[in-house]
Amino acid sequence: MAGTPEARVGRLAGLLTGFRIRKKLMVLHTGFSVALMLLLILALRPAVREVVERAERSEAAALASGLMWTARQGGDLDRVERAADLIASMPDISIRRGSPAELAAAALNPGLLVTGELPRDTPVFGADGTSVFLVIGSSTEGEDGDRAFLISARMPEARDAVTRLFIFAVLVLVGAYAGIAVALELFVLPRNVYAPIRAILDADRALREGRMGDELVPDRSIPRDEMGEIMRSRNESVGALRHQERELAVALSNLESVANDLKLKNHLLETARRNLADADRLASLGMMSAGIAHELNTPLAVIKGLAERLAKDPEAGLDGPTAALMLRVVGRLERLGESLLDFARARPPSTTPTRIRDVVEEALTLLRLERGTVVPTKNLVPADMIVPCDADRMVQVFVNLVRNARNAICERPEGVSADSLIVVEGVVRPGSEAGAGEPGGGKTVELSVTDNGPGIDPSLVPTLFEPFATTRLDSKGTGLGLAVAEGIIREHHGLLLARSRAEGDRGARFEIVLPCV
Repeated sequence: MAGTPEARVGRLAGLLTGFRIRKKLMVLHTGFSVALMLLLILALRPAVREVVERAERSEAAALASGLMWTARQGGDLDRVERAADLIASMPDISIRRGSPAELAAAALNPGLLVTGELPRDTPVFGADGTSVFLVIGSSTEGEDGDRAFLISARMPEARDAVTRLFIFAVLVLVGAYAGIAVALELFVLPRNVYAPIRAILDADRALREGRMGDELVPDRSIPRDEMGEIMRSRNESVGALRHQERELAVALSNLESVANDLKLKNHLLETARRNLADADRLASLGMMSAGIAHELNTPLAVIKGLAERLAKDPEAGLDGPTAALMLRVVGRLERLGESLLDFARARPPSTTPTRIRDVVEEALTLLRLERGTVVPTKNLVPADMIVPCDADRMVQVFVNLVRNARNAICERPEGVSADSLIVVEGVVRPGSEAGAGEPGGGKTVELSVTDNGPGIDPSLVPTLFEPFATTRLDSKGTGLGLAVAEGIIREHHGLLLARSRAEGDRGARFEIVLPCV
């Protein structure tokens, strides 16, 4: 396939692709000129030769006609021979004489000899196309007296003139094309091809270098042709690109502003969330204040009585059981004060392994200080269940959940009855195979607070953990408890879920799911 014309054309096209436009046009001009010259030579040369041969054949036929006229006038072959000698003496004219059979075999087309008869007194063109064969018969019978002539005429001046004309025509055509090519190269192409291409290249260079004032092709350099359409299309594309860049810059500026605004709002939201937790803690302390006073009265009364006894008789002192009683009373006051301080104190989160049962007991102790109806509460959390958490924050979670359960039971039509009960439970769930490689094996702890109150209103479920999502905006509710509890559990990477109990059982169930690690 390497030698086929298609392969050669492909190699030539591949070679031209490496040239610049001016070199390509020069190669094409030269190739076209050479091809035109060869075409003219191949096309005109046979025609010119045929014209000359026809002229020479006409000359030979005219001389043959003269011999025939001479034969008809006198009928004497000697006179015809003298006329032939006269013709032979003419320049560039040759006459061969001989018997008809010999000359016919040498000069005529073999197809004319098939019949065995030769035309007499009639000129016949020879096989070379320029000579004329003529048989002049004698007055005697038979062919022995016939004389044959082969007349050839050469016209060198005509041949030279036609050749010069042919060369001149070729040169004129080639020169005309060369003139057209030069005119295109000097006047047409520089203005309509080279200059627009140079303008596009300059504009592209300015675009790469960031010179925005020069990145568009000037209107005065744009022609009104296909090249101009390309240049205008390029200018429109660059303009659209710059417009999109401006829009992108505006969008990025807006995005940065939105990001800053969102960051500020997140900061404010986090601050508000912490404030909600503190507000809920203060509200809980307020509700516990009356219970605190009641709890303090009894120990203080005991201590007051003992102190009065010592004041009346300092020397009597206190016996052992009385001193032990005073010590227990003071210890109870100390524990009560520490519990209140721990609950009220705002400390940074600190995760440590904590016994969950003790956390629940501390929450129940704080709730006993609140005034109101007491609802039986069972702490069924296993004593050996230890979970990494912030104990102070988890106390606040259980205070809120158990208080909500107690308030829900108190709102039942029958109020607190013998079957009223709040249960706090805990169980460890084994991890799945997917979490086998995680710390702690992917195990979780599920803690639940269950009551037998009226349950959860389905309309409140979507907004249950949002601030102020409560129907008790009075002394019994702040609207912050569940929101604060859910935030604390989320800080521990856990979940707080709420749902009504299954059909047949009254009440609600809040579940806390915490990772073991």
